[in-house]
Amino acid sequence: MPELPEVVVYLEALHQRISGQILERIVLRSPFLLRSVNPPLSDAQGRRVRELRRAGKRVAIGLEDDLWLVLHLMIVGRLHWKERGAAVSPRALAVFDFSNGSLWLSEAGTQRRASLYLVAGENGLRALDPGGLEVLDASLEEFTAALRLENHTLKRALTDPRLFSGIGNAYSDEILFEARLSPAATTHKLTSEEITRLFNATRVVLEGWIARLRSRAAGAFPEKVTAFQEGMAVHGRYRKPCPRCRAPIQRIRYAANECNYCARCQTGGKLLADRAMSRLLRQDWPRTLDALETLTNRKR
Repeated sequence: MPELPEVVVYLEALHQRISGQILERIVLRSPFLLRSVNPPLSDAQGRRVRELRRAGKRVAIGLEDDLWLVLHLMIVGRLHWKERGAAVSPRALAVFDFSNGSLWLSEAGTQRRASLYLVAGENGLRALDPGGLEVLDASLEEFTAALRLENHTLKRALTDPRLFSGIGNAYSDEILFEARLSPAATTHKLTSEEITRLFNATRVVLEGWIARLRSRAAGAFPEKVTAFQEGMAVHGRYRKPCPRCRAPIQRIRYAANECNYCARCQTGGKLLADRAMSRLLRQDWPRTLDALETLTNRKR
C-alpha cells in the first residue's frame, strides 16, 4: 500500500503535470471504484486543478468551486501518467484526461479495494480523513500525546490512521527498527526516552524515504511503487540478515499483513509469537533467537 512517502512523491509528480490544468474528461471503467454520489462525478469535468493535498494515505485533487477528487489506492492501487490516447490497460479503473496527458488509476487483482470520491468543500474532505497526527509537522509533545491516547502495541499504534497520518505496515516496521523498539511493546509502558527515540526514528525514516523516492523518480512519474522497497532494513526481508547485527529478520503474520523485526536489535533476542505457528508447534515453538538457531542447526 502506498504510504506517506509514496503519496508525497505522487503528489509532487502530479503537481508538475496537472496543477492549473483543466480536467477535461473522466472515464470510469469500474462501477465499484466510485463511492460517492453527491455531487455527481460529472461535476468535476471541465474544472481547473487548484490544489493538491495528502489526506492520510489519500491523494486529494482540489478543483474549481471547492470540489475535491479523493483517491485511496489501498493495497495494490497505483497511479500512472500517460499520453492522451494511449491504449488503456485492463487494470485501469479510471482515466482522468487533461489537455497535456492522462492520469490512470489502476489496481491489480480482483478485490477492488481502491476508491474514488468526489466531495464538496473542506468539510467533505475532512470527513474522509481519519484525523491522525501529521508526524512530520508535530512536536515531541504532540507525538507523545497521540501515542498515549490509547494503550496499544507500537505496531498497532503507528498504523492506526486515527492516531498517526500516513504510516502503514511497511514504514512502521522500518521506524521500529530504527528506534530499536519491539513491535509488541505497549504504548503506556514506554519511557520518555523510548518515546523520544520513536519520535526521532519516525522523522528520520519518513523524511529519508521521501528523499530516496524523490531521487529515484528523478522528475519522472513514479511507476515502481511497491510495499517492499529496495533498501529497507527489515520490511519484506524475512530470514535475510539484519543490516546491523546480521541476525535473520523475523516476522509475525496476521490477516493480510506481516510484521518484520530483528529479534537481536529490537526484542532482546526474544521471538514474538506468530499465532498460527506457535499454536501448531506448541511446546516446540522456539522462544528465543538462540533456540531458533539451535533448532535450525539440528535440522541441517
